Amino acid sequence: MAKILQLKIFLEDIDPKIWRRFLAKDSISFHQLHNIIQGVMGWKNYHLYYFNINKKRIELPDKEGYAAYKIENSKKVKLRDYIIKEKQGFVYEYDFGDSWRHIIIVERILNSLPIDVTSVPYCLEGERACPPEDCGGTGGYERFIKVLNTGKDPWKENIKELKKWLGD
Repeated sequence: MAKILQLKIFLEDIDPKIWRRFLAKDSISFHQLHNIIQGVMGWKNYHLYYFNINKKRIELPDKEGYAAYKIENSKKVKLRDYIIKEKQGFVYEYDFGDSWRHIIIVERILNSLPIDVTSVPYCLEGERACPPEDCGGTGGYERFIKVLNTGKDPWKENIKELKKWLGD
């Protein structure tokens, strides 16, 4: 029978932290976890990703088979294959260009859903909106925050264009 994992994910190198706490079944694949993370964090699923857990790299295989390292197929490997205890941590990196590195902590392993939750996946709580896609990693994100807060761009680009690109 599937167990319920209470996971906390946060983006590295951003302060104050951008984080979410959510529930997922341990019977899902790492690819399904990737899709859940895309939803709870607010990403748009435009880029590649990988997980690093117990010194194993888990990701979608290269269609041409040119991977420079050994990987596990994220569509075939289940969370329960690698998640074995509470407080266990692992890495999720999204968008190899911007390198959004997330830390995931297994906070609790439950035998059943909490009483106020009807189904999983389920986002319990979190703080702060995710950075926009393709903004240039943490440095680009810090620039956007500065532009939005001050109206001045350290790179002297057109502020109206930056805000238009950023959107709502």
